[in-house]
Amino acid sequence: MKHNRVVMTVSIIGLAALILMLILTTPTEIGPLGVLLFFTTLYVSVFGITTLLMQTFYRLAFKRESFRGKDYFYAAVFSFGPIMLLMARSFGAVNIWTVGLIAFFIFLAEFLVAKRI
Repeated sequence: MKHNRVVMTVSIIGLAALILMLILTTPTEIGPLGVLLFFTTLYVSVFGITTLLMQTFYRLAFKRESFRGKDYFYAAVFSFGPIMLLMARSFGAVNIWTVGLIAFFIFLAEFLVAKRI
């Protein structure tokens, strides 16, 4: 449970920074470092939401109270999917093939986590 508090605290701080960044700046004045900060805070926020949803699912479906270390790896890989979709959207290349390739990449990464860790 101690890890979960850290993840949720960092996620809330990242979400607050993301909201402030969206309110106070524009993409042209933020620069490359700001874009990197944007994607990093977005990933941290999505990771916290994914972790919370997975914990809720595990409690309801599997009646399991503990959240193992391997489950954090699953959440970390899965929460990179929306970031890849946003990046594809920024290039203007979102179609069925792009979504399929992103889903395939997530599936392969989850499979690697299942086999290696």
